Amino acid sequence: MIVDVEALLAPPSPVAERALEVVRAWSSPALVNHCLRSWAWASLLAPTIDLEPDRELLFVATMLHDLGVTTAFDAHTVPFEDAGGAVASVFAVGAGWDTVRARRVGEVIERHMWTAVDPALDAEGHLLEVATSLDVSGVGFERWDAADLRAVAAVLPRLDFSEMFDGLVHEQAGRKPSSAAARLDSSGNVAAGGARWGAFLDFSPTIG
Repeated sequence: MIVDVEALLAPPSPVAERALEVVRAWSSPALVNHCLRSWAWASLLAPTIDLEPDRELLFVATMLHDLGVTTAFDAHTVPFEDAGGAVASVFAVGAGWDTVRARRVGEVIERHMWTAVDPALDAEGHLLEVATSLDVSGVGFERWDAADLRAVAAVLPRLDFSEMFDGLVHEQAGRKPSSAAARLDSSGNVAAGGARWGAFLDFSPTIG
């Protein structure tokens, strides 16, 4: 059975709903769709690898994880994941979270740019890293049901996400040459990921 996309995308709490409002207010439609798709990929993957994340924490982190590349929140020298993590922590404090939980949302966002996050160390960080790797770089399609991937992508189209994000990462790399964004830029995986997604979504199995 193909996943119920509307139910999958529903924010798990009022604070999570506010985080969605924030990303919609400050990000382009393509970036908003990326955040929501990443939440879908993380949510679909978690039960298949026996993880039970804090869904509110994960949703907030996933919605706010790329605010650091937006014009309003870009920091000139600070890595974009650190800047986004700081914004998310401020959001969380304003939402009434205690300082420990507010710091956790920043930590999850910072770790999503690691090359890998041990799920035993950070379940939410692991899920965000793997989900964004799928959505940005087209890594790990085999870990998800293909019909679910297509169903979510139909509701949340990629638009110009790959081209836009490739440009943003390249610009970040130029200003921050020791950052994870520079590593991602030099890998070519953003453009390659766009091509992989294009090939995947254009694929239609032979019938009969």
